[in-house]
Amino acid sequence: MPLPINIEDLLNKHKVESNRIEFKKGWNPSAIYHSICAFANDFDNIGGGYVLVGVEEHLGVAKRPVSGIPIEQLDKIQKEIVNLNNLIDPYYAPRLSVESVDGTQILVIWAPSGLNRPYAVPKDIKSKHKQFAYYIRYGTSSIEAKGEQLDELRDMANRVPFDDRGNPAIKLTDISTTLLRDYLVNINSRLVNEDLAGNLLGVLEQMNLVEGPTENRMVKNVAAMMFCDQPGKFFPVSQVEIVTFPEGRENNPNNLTEAPAIKGPVPYMIREALNYLRTNIIKEQVIKQKDNERSIRFFNYPYQALEEAVVNALYHRDYQLREPVEITIEPDRISILSHSGPDRSISMKAIQEANTLRSRRYRNRRLGEFLKELDLTEGRATGIPTIQEELKKNGSGRASIETDEDRTFFLIDIPCHPHWVNMHEREIKVIEKLTERQQTIINLIKQQNSITQPEIARMAYVGKTTIYKEMKHLMDMGIIQREGARKDGKWIITISIE
Repeated sequence: MPLPINIEDLLNKHKVESNRIEFKKGWNPSAIYHSICAFANDFDNIGGGYVLVGVEEHLGVAKRPVSGIPIEQLDKIQKEIVNLNNLIDPYYAPRLSVESVDGTQILVIWAPSGLNRPYAVPKDIKSKHKQFAYYIRYGTSSIEAKGEQLDELRDMANRVPFDDRGNPAIKLTDISTTLLRDYLVNINSRLVNEDLAGNLLGVLEQMNLVEGPTENRMVKNVAAMMFCDQPGKFFPVSQVEIVTFPEGRENNPNNLTEAPAIKGPVPYMIREALNYLRTNIIKEQVIKQKDNERSIRFFNYPYQALEEAVVNALYHRDYQLREPVEITIEPDRISILSHSGPDRSISMKAIQEANTLRSRRYRNRRLGEFLKELDLTEGRATGIPTIQEELKKNGSGRASIETDEDRTFFLIDIPCHPHWVNMHEREIKVIEKLTERQQTIINLIKQQNSITQPEIARMAYVGKTTIYKEMKHLMDMGIIQREGARKDGKWIITISIE
């Protein structure tokens, strides 16, 4: 059964955290089944994990070339696994894939988070008198769950994240094979060679995107989030709304610009929202230093900070709520609002400090896995630190986070670089001093930037000499400038005037 991820990414621990991968040089049933049990229990909601048999490690890194498994042993091991699965209580069957690496074969055991956790397995698989125990991951090791850990593991039994649940409303025909194929190509999965049109259910099975008995298989919510052209059919108001207040929401709430709502699969919404911000909002300033040949470069908003904030909003939002992700742009900040709020396991103090938000319970665990494989997110609990670090490197202030006691929303404010805030304030003062005639000139340029000064004079019903003086004054004030030659050039308005 081909893996949903490229084998080299597993061997190099790319796109999958280290604590989700375990290397085993040889076949050791007891130790391996402790790890399978731990991955299936998924105590930290990390999405299960992978055991690579036939790979020796040194200090957590796979030795290359891999040691591999002799061909005559592969079939024997796989048959043994079929029998050993019956020892897991309740029954659980990991996915198996034989992979060719470095001229030999290895066995990859994929153990996704189980639906019927907690799972127990014998401490010694080969013992006649079997003692069962529950196992969990602790860092990169599989340990027996005891005391409070065991109590919490049992308490998690019915807490399957929303995105990992089957949805009877989603049909196979709702899944776009084009989107699915693009994804598989992007992550370099061997599943791309499968017949997606003729065997879509089989491919989704291999990707752990369906659940339920054979006679009533249900597609999981995350499949629609990722591979449905119109996921809004199942998750109403799953969209991104962007609104700009040029003068600020409080100063002039009636002066606003709304972009068309962004709808579609989650990766599409992320990319389109970021494209809008990159094209329409992000600006760069280059300041040349007198005594240094290196220029100072900074942005009103560093792209990486906005990228993390947008991804986090769509990754962690509650897709059961009929609320959009709202991006509000003001002169001094960009605010990104999503519903609902951070998990209660995160203290209010940690939220107010806005350093690192760590939670064991992820609302959309599988969605995070897919986004990471697409390089749209780095890892768990890394979003806020990355935002703060990128703002610091850019010379901007720190981002702030807000929620309420009931954790119904998550609001992050990303401050604009002080240079642009001060520039905007200067522009407001300049705009307030404009005469009616100067405003008329600016409006004519906004309508047609290739307009000539004689044409402006004629349309403003003013003499040419007066227009020349007014336009020179506007250029001296830094409000307009000429770009290009006299015949084929154009006028540029250098400040924001609505």
